[in-house]
Amino acid sequence: MPTAQTDDLDADIVVIGAGIVGICAATFLAEAGKRVLVVDRTGVCEETSSGNASAFAFSDVLPLAHKGMMKNLPKWLADPLGPLAIRPSYLPQLLPWLYRFWRAGRTGYEAALSAQAGLMRLAEAEWLALLDRSGTRPMLREDGSLELYESEAEFRATLPGWAARERHRIGFRHVERDELASLQPGLSMQFVKGTFVPGWKTADDPMLLGKAVWAHAEAKGARFVHAMVTDVAGSPERIVLSLTDGRRIAAPKLLIAAGAWSHLWTRRFGDRVPLETERGYNTTLPADAFDVKRQLIFSGHGFVITPLSTGLRVGGAVELGGLNLPPNYARSKAMLEKAKRFLPGLKTEGGREWMGYRPSMPDSLPVIGRARHSPNVFYAFGHGHLGLTQAAATGRLVRDLVAGDATAIDLSPFSPQRF
Repeated sequence: MPTAQTDDLDADIVVIGAGIVGICAATFLAEAGKRVLVVDRTGVCEETSSGNASAFAFSDVLPLAHKGMMKNLPKWLADPLGPLAIRPSYLPQLLPWLYRFWRAGRTGYEAALSAQAGLMRLAEAEWLALLDRSGTRPMLREDGSLELYESEAEFRATLPGWAARERHRIGFRHVERDELASLQPGLSMQFVKGTFVPGWKTADDPMLLGKAVWAHAEAKGARFVHAMVTDVAGSPERIVLSLTDGRRIAAPKLLIAAGAWSHLWTRRFGDRVPLETERGYNTTLPADAFDVKRQLIFSGHGFVITPLSTGLRVGGAVELGGLNLPPNYARSKAMLEKAKRFLPGLKTEGGREWMGYRPSMPDSLPVIGRARHSPNVFYAFGHGHLGLTQAAATGRLVRDLVAGDATAIDLSPFSPQRF
């Protein structure tokens, strides 16, 4: 066994997690002159941040929980391939989270909506500025999105949500069937209406974008250690991380940005955070599978189709199933079958299936703030399916917190202690 030793890496702050949130936080800190060290068990944007839907969904401000949502529980349990599914074997473990989810929908919806809208405005401004600073703006697609409806009833059911977006100055326009073909040729005739959101953006490929942003962070002095963290201990002066190879890393400050695994670390610092895992599935087809002009959103079925420079990604949906259950790739296949009906002529051969772990909070808001008992420990996780979208805003807010500056927005809605 190797002898434990403390590496002399001379860091001001260590970041656990090299997903897009951790990478953006590291970038903002490095740009501010901090000596940053990022630790991850796989690599930069190699896990959940590699396979997301690649959307900068700045208009996606509606919390998942709303009044009446829990009446769908029997349906979620009965349909393992539906837009939101719960495996019956996992239900007992999930019940405390579902209770908080129900409460958030009954009493906290409007507050969560306002907080999310404020974070999204900051996210858009910070992402566009970061893309320019890092030279990655060419990796951004600004084609808008098209949400599609199969009936007038489905369309009308979405109108309160669009009215809420309008209150927060989000631009969109509803389109009739005869305009759908100009926005996306080759659509099935089963769609009767749509909503076009011009401000919706996507990345050429989310993993490649994350790696390119990290290259910018490295140019500012950030460093990466490929290792798994096995233990964390700290004092007000120093945080010590133990790695699987016997090494230890010490720094004055720590940021936990480990996605769906973050709550396992927050317990060390007095915070029991009710984080659950949205398991997302997709299939990435070859780039010539269909000429998709912009991200297509099939909200009634819980999935999207995104054109990437590296392929055509069909995926989404939510399975609440924690970190340990095996993947159910029948969910990917079900979405692919629907996509073939919605886009007649879609070539479904040669796809690559994937599953990722989205860290989800019951009120749909991320955790951004300090640990309860350790002021030199910071948190940035719990963004659900909006990690890419909100990563730059989170990086800006983490930088402000670490520097002791006033934050760009009020952080109380995102407090680790709000539960």
